[in-house]
Amino acid sequence: MAPTTSTTQPDPEHKSLDLATAEKLTSQSAHSSLSIPATSPLTIDPKAERSLVWKFDLRLLPVLAVMYLFNSLDKSNLGNAKTAKPGLESSLGLVGNQYNILLSVFFVPYVLTAPFLGILGKRYGPSRVLPCMMFCFGAFTLLVVCVRNFGGIMALRWFLGMSESAFFPLVIYYQTMFYRRGELARRLAIFYAAQSIASAFGGLLAFGVFQIKGGAIASWRYLFAIEGGGTVLFSIFAFWYLPRSASEARFLPPEEKELAYRRMAIDSSSVVNEKLDVRDSLKIFRQPTSWLILAIEICLGVPLQSVTLFLPQIVARLGYSPTKTNLYTVAPNVSGAVVLLLLAFASDYTRLRFPFVALGFLFTFIGMVIYAAIDVEHQLHVAYFASFMMTWGTSAPSVLLDVLYNNNVAHEGRRVVLTSVGVPVANMMGVVSSNIFLNRDAPKYIPALATTAAFGATGFVLTVGFGAYMMWDNRRRDARQGGVRVKATEVPTEKLRDGPDSPDFRWCL
Repeated sequence: MAPTTSTTQPDPEHKSLDLATAEKLTSQSAHSSLSIPATSPLTIDPKAERSLVWKFDLRLLPVLAVMYLFNSLDKSNLGNAKTAKPGLESSLGLVGNQYNILLSVFFVPYVLTAPFLGILGKRYGPSRVLPCMMFCFGAFTLLVVCVRNFGGIMALRWFLGMSESAFFPLVIYYQTMFYRRGELARRLAIFYAAQSIASAFGGLLAFGVFQIKGGAIASWRYLFAIEGGGTVLFSIFAFWYLPRSASEARFLPPEEKELAYRRMAIDSSSVVNEKLDVRDSLKIFRQPTSWLILAIEICLGVPLQSVTLFLPQIVARLGYSPTKTNLYTVAPNVSGAVVLLLLAFASDYTRLRFPFVALGFLFTFIGMVIYAAIDVEHQLHVAYFASFMMTWGTSAPSVLLDVLYNNNVAHEGRRVVLTSVGVPVANMMGVVSSNIFLNRDAPKYIPALATTAAFGATGFVLTVGFGAYMMWDNRRRDARQGGVRVKATEVPTEKLRDGPDSPDFRWCL
């Protein structure tokens, strides 16, 4: 297959890059904000590029997926522990709304520390900061085995929130260092599907662990011991295994390092491996669309956290025993992962993001309305199907919304800052979720379901409105440049450092 050139025509005054120059550029890129001109005649062989991307897939995706699986298990295991007999509440002597306080307290340090850890991740590299965070939240999960009262577990939940805060934002940023904009959604979806798989696996693990009778400790404590210990061990492996960036991957030969660098300069970052300038990066919040994105993140956060934290309680209303309740959460979570992958692959294929984000919000709204409106005890199959729709509508928007705004921010520092604020804002809404699913409203939880459905509907409206604005703005920019029709994929990202302030900017829809 004949090689193809970059998206712009080469400048005849530039000379081809030989291998020695490529090695020099790659070496320099590790220590400076070097940008290879997008007008250079360096060609990208599609076969070589596919081979390179396949190497990244094999090296990164399985490890990141397992890391996020442990992250999700450590975050959401309280819901499983509550359903045990005896459960977490009775073992620790929790009264009133203390269980809801435990859920809420996690999100306060989660939001406060995420931007700072995100900045550290940019400065020292996600390949180092992510495993360190993983070691910490694994250790705090493991220590739950030793707690004996409300105060002890509350302190651990606080530090757990701190250590997990920037994990997902940094993984998103980390993947943008290896994959072009059109490759990102399906890779991020494969990674994020680990959360749904974790919820399913967590239900299976809880089902098995709760069969332990007469052990040295309560059965729910074994759940924290297994998940926390596995997290700590895997973090040590990840610290050694993960490459720093695409152009600094030790397992690549020099010519592939240079190709990896070139790919990012064409279609990911305006300046590859750029050093962090915090003041310059904070300029992302001067753009009004950044605040609209944060508003959509808020609308996403309530359904996402409601399903993550309370799916076992929602399924428990179907009248199953505690062990069967955890078992029956498996299928909805697995179906959520499948729908996420289908929508993400469709999004990358069509190069459209916002329609699939809106579709996810619609799933959430319909699922919650159905569950709240029917007589669950007499329509078990319909109610169980509604729980499936809830999981469909929470996984996909989270991934594709993050891909949408990362695709539209070519400045690496601004990208990591917006992600480190946007994702925690969505997770902060766990404070809302954990305080609307109250014991006094059990088993119907009508106020909680209505609130969650309202956030889903608002998110749908805002997402559709944002998509309409982006299409209108692209047409307006085309008209200003003489009526030419320019797609976002036709503009090299090195021209997009200033985002919408650049006349060449086009929105990735």
